[in-house]
Amino acid sequence: MTVTARPIRRVLIANRGEIAVRIIRTCRELGIRTIAVYSDGDRAAMHVLMADEAYALGGVTAPETYLDPELIISVAKKSGADAVHPGYGFLSERADFAQSVLDAGLIWIGPPPSAIESLGDKVSARHIAESVGAPLVPGTPDPVENADDVIAFAKEHGLPVAIKAAYGGGGRGLKVARTLEEIPELFDSAVREATAAFGRGECFVERFLDKPRHVETQCLADQYGTVAVLSTRDCSLQRRHQKLVEEAPAPFLSAEQNERLEAASKAILKAAGYVGAGTCEFLVGNDGTLSFLEVNTRLQVEHPVTEEITGLDLVAEQLRIAAGQDLGYDRVETRGHAIELRINGEDPTCGFMPAPGTITELLWPGGPGVRIDAGVKAGSVVSGNFDSMIAKIIVHGADREAALAKARRAVAEAVVEGIPTVLPFHNAVLHAPDYTAEHGEFKVYTTWIETEFAETLAGLPGVIAEAPSEDETETERVVVEVGGKRLEVVLPAGLGISRTASGLQRGKRGSRRRRAAAPAAASGNSVSAPMQASVVRLAVANGDRVEAGDLIVVVEAMKMEQPLSAPKAGIVSGLTVSPGDQVSGGQVLATIDED
Repeated sequence: MTVTARPIRRVLIANRGEIAVRIIRTCRELGIRTIAVYSDGDRAAMHVLMADEAYALGGVTAPETYLDPELIISVAKKSGADAVHPGYGFLSERADFAQSVLDAGLIWIGPPPSAIESLGDKVSARHIAESVGAPLVPGTPDPVENADDVIAFAKEHGLPVAIKAAYGGGGRGLKVARTLEEIPELFDSAVREATAAFGRGECFVERFLDKPRHVETQCLADQYGTVAVLSTRDCSLQRRHQKLVEEAPAPFLSAEQNERLEAASKAILKAAGYVGAGTCEFLVGNDGTLSFLEVNTRLQVEHPVTEEITGLDLVAEQLRIAAGQDLGYDRVETRGHAIELRINGEDPTCGFMPAPGTITELLWPGGPGVRIDAGVKAGSVVSGNFDSMIAKIIVHGADREAALAKARRAVAEAVVEGIPTVLPFHNAVLHAPDYTAEHGEFKVYTTWIETEFAETLAGLPGVIAEAPSEDETETERVVVEVGGKRLEVVLPAGLGISRTASGLQRGKRGSRRRRAAAPAAASGNSVSAPMQASVVRLAVANGDRVEAGDLIVVVEAMKMEQPLSAPKAGIVSGLTVSPGDQVSGGQVLATIDED
């Protein structure tokens, strides 16, 4: 195979937030200039301020900005970039985008479009896994047409079943049905989520392993056929099928299980002609059964735990591979144990409800073995238009016990005010015997948080929110755009510049505290929006009679759907919203009147 090495000097980062900051830092160490892109709401975001250059995408929502391939590539050309790094999420697993980058004469920092196509389609990935003898549970060979196909599969193979977006990832477009009756609603929801997040709504079905662990392998592959499995990871602590805590190496696996995970991962990636960083994900049943889940054809959110135990910079490795260099190794030694805690803007006492807002005070932990990957600073606005993750706390210790102790200390030091976060959850789970395995048994599984841990969650302390003060400002920061390129001017306060000017930022001298309880989604006789959101589905109409727990409306925020149910039996009234409407937190969407 002939590979032409091309130096990378200017990288456009087709992403935002924490991962964009992460990429910028490695590029700076390597002497590579970085180009950021941003939505209107991200003008003052951390990744925009840190990049060497930044360009406006001219929109607010993800489809208008970070999910627009033509717009991203036009900025890449205009800025003189010679490479594009997609980060994770957004366009990172879009084969058509990767091909468009290559067609534009740019270097794509990721796997070949053919590998993204074959592995990003979970049905095709199953076929590849099956062809190399990877472990698999029963599933449909192709996407299903409708809910009736799901019901037929469940009747043949049994419940529960997983309805999964064929082109999805990160838990979006994944629904688990435990009864036949709930399949139609869950199928529709999975299709909606998949279409909103990935632009395609096809779904397939597979037998769902009850109470499984989620384990995975971090892999690298170069353009010369070398595939290295760097480490395993455990990502079993999830809510809504999205990870909250990850660790490496995956604990409590047998030598045989580790060997089979490594062999299957290498075989799958080689069969797909894979190049770059990728993750092979598996489920481990409570009887030890392994089953291939999917391949994430990109860098994972949890990649830092592998970096901590291997000493590798995975972004630097991605850049080396994309530039045509060989890996130079097929395995690496690992040292110690690492744990990552995702810090999301969510209220764990309210079902991990997303909670956008402004961060008014921020203090991250430090000290030996503690790393912070953050995409925010004090004053940052966490938008409801994007994912709720704001940062990650990563710790590294000599062994798992040492890493747990370090993680507890780090969480105790962390301060995030202004929005609810999952820090109280992390504090609780790091002391939970099921997770710490202090009695010798690791008992967590992918829905453990929402089942076994639910009572503990309900007892967590209330949310403390912050409100910005009305003190006079000290400076005015004016952002202007010339030809779409971001330029920033800081002026003394009080010059009479309009507060409505595009990009105006005001530096505050202080803040005051206020206690803010998250609005209830359903209480008394009303059904209220739990956060700023958009309505995606109405399940009832005014005058309908409902029972307690019946679905009333489905809203979506931060790329996740939230079903809202009737608090009691009665007649629906006061329903004035329609699909597509934007609603504010606490807004009453419907009332349930007595019969």
